Amino acid sequence: QLQLVESGGGLVQPGGSLRLSCAASGFTLYTHAVDWFRQAPGKEREEISCIDKSGRRTTYADSVKGRFTISRDDAKNTVYLQMNSLKPEDTGVYYCAKRIGVFQEACLPEGSYANWGQGTRVTVSS
Repeated sequence: QLQLVESGGGLVQPGGSLRLSCAASGFTLYTHAVDWFRQAPGKEREEISCIDKSGRRTTYADSVKGRFTISRDDAKNTVYLQMNSLKPEDTGVYYCAKRIGVFQEACLPEGSYANWGQGTRVTVSS
């Protein structure tokens, strides 16, 4: 079965940290850029970070810049999102997806995505 599986979410206090994992099953990720998205309660899903095929270029939404770090380990077929200094507004369900199409290797502003995972829930609360 071709899918991405997110894990690592949970309940954390403000200021705390979590590391999310996005593991690919049934296919390899190393030929694709990969994005993390989140959907907060009552809001639309937003893209928060991308890592290109090489791992050398990354992008972040302003809301997470300086606090979150995306990385990849192609040997483990996994992409990570290290989240530090968490805030209550970081609460939501976090998803990963691989980029597809002609520009699947890069983190361009517009992209097409596939193999969405089921998400992992992050709750930041005291």
